[in-house]
Amino acid sequence: MSEFQAGGKTHFGYRTVDSGDKEKLVADVFHSVAGRYDLMNDLTSMGIHRLWKRFTLEMCAVRKGHKVLDIAGGTGDLAFKFSEIVGADGQVILADINDSMLHVGRDKLTDLGAIGNIEYVQANAECLPFADNTFDLITISFGLRNVTDKDAALRSMLRVLRPGGRLVILEFSKPRSALLGKAYDMYSFTALPLMGKLVTNDSDSYRYLAESIRMHPDQDTLEGMMKEAGFANTSYNNMTGGIVALHKGIKP
Repeated sequence: MSEFQAGGKTHFGYRTVDSGDKEKLVADVFHSVAGRYDLMNDLTSMGIHRLWKRFTLEMCAVRKGHKVLDIAGGTGDLAFKFSEIVGADGQVILADINDSMLHVGRDKLTDLGAIGNIEYVQANAECLPFADNTFDLITISFGLRNVTDKDAALRSMLRVLRPGGRLVILEFSKPRSALLGKAYDMYSFTALPLMGKLVTNDSDSYRYLAESIRMHPDQDTLEGMMKEAGFANTSYNNMTGGIVALHKGIKP
């Protein structure tokens, strides 16, 4: 499955745009929100994002000496934890296509005293600038929905994973309850833009983020895309009633 439409079109939230334009449009969103990204994560999720990430860490099965790629790593919440686990003999690469987010993440982890096993790389998930069979683990958290060609990104991730390596995707998904879905829609399209306006003076970016979640493939569709890309042993866990899902797959 691909989100591309006829004539080289794709989605930017609910808008249909030229595929070549989406990357810049998404970049503008994250340039705008980078400085207060962590604060807005806490406010908009009421802190629950920390529990989602804690569960993600548990499911990653990272060990000392592993080499980890954290795509769309943003402000480095997961990368910092990975660096502590893999130790001096391991390596963590925090990759993000957006230089504003990458700078915020690097400054934050430097302030936290991150050890010297983290490297920062500006990279596009669709064409990762790494050799084949490099990483033991790849994670992408709340970033896949912003990728223009998700199928290409999944194939790129498979290529740079080592055989037996694991891909873990943490992403917003489809609530399993219709009642929860309605409440979540009301919250997303009223409270999120309002908080965006008050905290970052940017309601449009948070309206886009709410729309991008609705345009992202649901749990079963994304699992099918992972299988189509070549991943084996795929599965997912719903969290918070399916508002968020954690997908896992192995490179054969």
